[in-house]
Amino acid sequence: MRIELKVIPGAKQNSIVGWHGERLKIRVAAPPEKGKANAAVIELLAEALNISKSDVRIVSGHSSSQKSVDINGLSEEELNRHLPER
Repeated sequence: MRIELKVIPGAKQNSIVGWHGERLKIRVAAPPEKGKANAAVIELLAEALNISKSDVRIVSGHSSSQKSVDINGLSEEELNRHLPER
C-alpha cells in the first residue's frame, strides 16, 4: 500500500499529526540532513503501525518534504486502524 506524506523535520518530538487532504502529516525531531529525517519517518511509521522498519520504504521524495511511502504487509483497513481518521 502506498501513502503520501508531508514531513516536517526539526520538530520538538516525533508525531503523526493527521491527514491533510490525501497526505498524512508527520513531524520528526531529526534534522533534514544525511537521511536522518527519512530514517525517523520510517521508524515512526513502523512503530505506529506495529510492523518492521523493513516493511516501510520511501519510494520518492527522499530530499523533499513531500514523500511517497510503500507499506508492506498491511491492508488499507489495517492501516486505517493504526492511523488517524481521514
